[in-house]
Amino acid sequence: MKSSRTQKTNEVVSTGSINVIGEGTVIEGNLNSKGDIRIDGKVKGVLNTNNKVVLGVSGSIEGDVIARSADISGHIKGNINIKETLFLKSTARVFGDIETGKLVIESGSEFNGKCSMGNENVTMGRGSSGSTVSEMADEKAVIAP
Repeated sequence: MKSSRTQKTNEVVSTGSINVIGEGTVIEGNLNSKGDIRIDGKVKGVLNTNNKVVLGVSGSIEGDVIARSADISGHIKGNINIKETLFLKSTARVFGDIETGKLVIESGSEFNGKCSMGNENVTMGRGSSGSTVSEMADEKAVIAP
């Protein structure tokens, strides 16, 4: 007789949901989601998701961003904590500290703050309230053409 074993994993399973905050929409307060989030409007508060954040060219966030991955084309005034890869597109403007596994910066983007890279430096769920970003890591950012 065969015995079956159940193996636990820490794998993130996407819920398949995509949350969209459209251009012209302003949300004041914290956002928590297990699905992807696309923002073309304005958010004032902490944005926290287990998946991906896409900030469009017209989008802006005044507050911390905590996610698995992110593509940023708009403006962020707050700290960013990304477990995997953070892409700063050419139109991105970031004013705050970054903690991420990997960082890709396109020519033309603007970033003012401290940066800590490498998976050992990223602690999901940390924000600016009562916490500080680790000292800058030795790794270099990837500059996209």
